[in-house]
Amino acid sequence: MAVSEKSCEELRLELKKLLILKEILEDILNYSGNRMFSIVSRTWNPVTGCLHYCRYCWARRFAETKLRDRERYRRGFIPRLNLEEFAVKFRKGEFVFVSDMGDLFGNFIPKEWILRVISYIKKFPETHFLFLTKNPARYHEFIDIFPSNAFLGATIETNRDEIYRKYSISKAPLPSQRYIAMKTLKWDKKFISIEPILDFDLKIFIKWMEEIDPIIIYIGYDNYNNRLPEPKLAKTLKLIENLSPTSFIIKKTIRKAWNEGLEKYVKTKNTLIKLIDPKPKNPHYYRLTYIKLF
Repeated sequence: MAVSEKSCEELRLELKKLLILKEILEDILNYSGNRMFSIVSRTWNPVTGCLHYCRYCWARRFAETKLRDRERYRRGFIPRLNLEEFAVKFRKGEFVFVSDMGDLFGNFIPKEWILRVISYIKKFPETHFLFLTKNPARYHEFIDIFPSNAFLGATIETNRDEIYRKYSISKAPLPSQRYIAMKTLKWDKKFISIEPILDFDLKIFIKWMEEIDPIIIYIGYDNYNNRLPEPKLAKTLKLIENLSPTSFIIKKTIRKAWNEGLEKYVKTKNTLIKLIDPKPKNPHYYRLTYIKLF
């Protein structure tokens, strides 16, 4: 039976993805250090701080509260190059999340800082380095100098730009801009984080992920009670089902949307009045709970 040239190329790309994934999983499973419950074995923060002002950002909240007395956060969550981090050593097989307390590729980060980070990780060719940004267009500036052990990731929480605008989710580039940047990125090791997941259009979002073609996709709901515009659980599970055949899916917090399953409610301006216990012992009594919407 003849196989078309297109089919051969698709099979070749799928095999390449499987071999990369095999290499990563072998390193992770054989790494003897104290790992977190994830593919990430440690974090490294040569650059901290961010000016995207995402409304759900746990890192900013952490930096401005519990970490506010530390040197690198005394002036708030502003971008900072941490020179002491360039003495850190990494071991074979580690999977290192770079700058989880900031966005290394934000437009507010000097090019020289990024070049210094890339130059440093080249000293550790047997370590995997994960980058995650909301400004993946900037990856294109450095694509010719990234080492092969770098994973280039982007957060894309939804396909709906209007959600970003309506609810002031972030000052980062819109989801559609991130999608285009990742789709056109010529790199074998791509990673997508759909966390915190926001409501989306199923067919369009699936198409986006297929066109980006990441090896790994993280999917999860918000963990910090931010009352975001979330999709219903059934919709998220359908997304996972459709993406699983072509990418390695890592499920994080998977739950019902915060406002899913309300028995009865009345909308008054921006307040949701939920009727709890509609049939208590006293049928004439209703306990009201007031929840601020978005």
